[in-house]
Amino acid sequence: MTEEEVKLNYITPAIENAGWQKKQIRMEYSINAGKIVVRSNVAKRLPKKKADYVLFYKENLPLAVIEAKDNTHHIGDGMFQAQEYADKLDVRFVFTSNGDGFLFYDMKTAEQKFLSLDEFPSPEELFEKQYKKEIELYSDLKKILEQPYYFGEETHAPRYYQRIAINRTVEAISKGQNRVLLVMATGTGKTFMAFQIIWRLWKSGLKKKILYLADRNILVDQTIIGDFKPFKNSMTKIYHKKMDTAYEIYLSLYQQLSENDTDDTLGILKENFNSNFFDLIIVDECHRGSAREDSNWRKILDYFDSAAKIGMTATPKETKEVSNIDYFGEPIYTYSLKDGIEDGYLAPYKVVRYALDTDVYGYRPNKGKTDKEGELVEDREYGIKDFDRNLVIDERTELVAEKITEYLKNTDRLAKTIVFCVDIDHAERMRQALVNLNKDLCADNHKYIMRITGDNDEGKKQLDNFIDNDSVYPTIVTTSKLLNTGVNCETCKNIVLDNIFGDNGMTEFKQIIGRGTRIKEEYGKMYFTILDFRNATRLFADPNFNGPDMQSEEYDPENFKGKKKIILDVPEPRDEPERQEKKKVYINNVEVTLLSERVQYYDKDGKLVTESLKDFTRRNILHDYASLDDFLTLWTSDEKRSVIIEELENKGIFIEELRKLYPADVDDFDLICDIAYGIKPLTKSERTKNLKVHQVLDSYSDKCKEILQILLNKYSNDEIDDFTDSKILKLPDFNEYGSPMKIASLFGGLNGYLNAVHQIQNALYAA
Repeated sequence: MTEEEVKLNYITPAIENAGWQKKQIRMEYSINAGKIVVRSNVAKRLPKKKADYVLFYKENLPLAVIEAKDNTHHIGDGMFQAQEYADKLDVRFVFTSNGDGFLFYDMKTAEQKFLSLDEFPSPEELFEKQYKKEIELYSDLKKILEQPYYFGEETHAPRYYQRIAINRTVEAISKGQNRVLLVMATGTGKTFMAFQIIWRLWKSGLKKKILYLADRNILVDQTIIGDFKPFKNSMTKIYHKKMDTAYEIYLSLYQQLSENDTDDTLGILKENFNSNFFDLIIVDECHRGSAREDSNWRKILDYFDSAAKIGMTATPKETKEVSNIDYFGEPIYTYSLKDGIEDGYLAPYKVVRYALDTDVYGYRPNKGKTDKEGELVEDREYGIKDFDRNLVIDERTELVAEKITEYLKNTDRLAKTIVFCVDIDHAERMRQALVNLNKDLCADNHKYIMRITGDNDEGKKQLDNFIDNDSVYPTIVTTSKLLNTGVNCETCKNIVLDNIFGDNGMTEFKQIIGRGTRIKEEYGKMYFTILDFRNATRLFADPNFNGPDMQSEEYDPENFKGKKKIILDVPEPRDEPERQEKKKVYINNVEVTLLSERVQYYDKDGKLVTESLKDFTRRNILHDYASLDDFLTLWTSDEKRSVIIEELENKGIFIEELRKLYPADVDDFDLICDIAYGIKPLTKSERTKNLKVHQVLDSYSDKCKEILQILLNKYSNDEIDDFTDSKILKLPDFNEYGSPMKIASLFGGLNGYLNAVHQIQNALYAA
């Protein structure tokens, strides 16, 4: 029996007979969305991974994974695969079956045993096995386990990692854990998860007064009209000095709860709210809070000491001086950018690295060099960290703008692009340089290129239009710090890095990269490109980029100035004009040249690799088919050619892109052999003249030879590829020979005809 027959006749009936209802049984359950692979300027989504069965106790509580095999396999043959799925889905119980029974495995205890078909456990048996002891210990746990998610027109079913984060958090809170940390990559839906966490705790009655804290007004406003919309009249935004205690869900900037003219920064807060008013506080982007014990944010959390606190961030900070973990504890769940890309929920990236001579070799002014004001330029070596912060070279700015424009002209000039600059002054000069190079589109709409910075009200007013998927303008924005976090531009296709990352380098870098990680396939956004002018993407190779979030062994609360205990990270700088210790120096008439331009791609192990589409194809072909004979065996097998091409594309080998590199009359076989094995390609016409092809033709009668010659001519003219497709015989060219069945009879029947075309195909590719 096939696997499908085993499932239909044995596995599904055994599950249903054990008391599982149809709505509890999810078949062909998607484990991921299918990773997106990028080569050249083309992106394709690979097939999803799917579990044969996932069994749910409630709609939000999966209990078991089942992997099915056909009855030529042993009963436990699918165990390793099933265990991998269970581990990924955070499911405890695993079953495999070939229809003869089940092999059971407990991921927690390593218990393993054989079960007959009529011994499959019921939902209640598995639920009790997993939760009975915990429910006896924690009286609130059952209540939260049975509380469903919110489902409505305004929301969607959680992805697997969102469900894990939500379930682990609400279960921890129900067990009395008062501090929880979730580390989730930008673009994974932290606000949606916060909503579902609040919803379940609120509806179950475990938490009745909830405060959601953020430090950017746009974050609060987006949340109210977006994911939190179902809270409706139970929700309010706290405005300064306007604190109505009649609501249940509160959203606020932490500054609005702490700003005060009196000595007590929490004076107004204390007048309106008792210290036990809130019983749950969620801190969004919790890495951005103040580090000092006497900071305003910490004072708010300390004032509501009895409330449970949940910290959410994409970029926790763990150094010898800073620790999120010291306050919130070890992350209860982590889902990194690498995880999201591998699953196909986050966009992969392509990197274009530009090396400018001033940046690589440094710049030293000629003797007597003066700035634009006529003053002598200090005679010293200026490096990449000086440019646009201490020393401004007009030609460097113009060359960066030129390369950005060149890239957009070669790809898509209407692709939304964010250019991250050193400061506001740099952002304005970059805007001007880009406008000068794109006058045609700026003439069509003056908002094509805009500066969006903290001091620019006109630009900030256009932020909503920039993040609007259906709004074309602004298309290119220059900025400094303002767009680092909290800006959800799903269709942003290009991130330009022309800035320097300082003490908060990794945190800031992760946040900036997060501006491009969202996928919007219906808008053609499946990946994003990073144009790097300061070698910032070297940070991708840092183990901390995708490494575990662990408290540093060197961490000591006394490290910070030897006095203050570190609770949260130092606040990131706002997008405001920076105080300059020394006056900036502006110069021009400096020759700046591009030394190199290197394109790199996100590889399967999360590393950047420098390779062309050909290199990528060669590496993958040789991985699976070490020799030409191995590949030839596959190519000339009984499988349809289209199936083989599809299998290659599932590995990220894009045949249609490779075809563009060769003349139209080159066979797919030849282009692959040329790329992978270095064998000079032949044209299709040259292949038909192969001696072995003629030997096959000569072995058949004249009429059969005529039919086979028509097939060869069509192949040579690039009209057909797979000779075994029986629909070919219905073409007008074969009308004089009769129906397909009559044609087959000339070869002694269908098997005889298929044998003939197989011989021809094998002869085409013979050495």
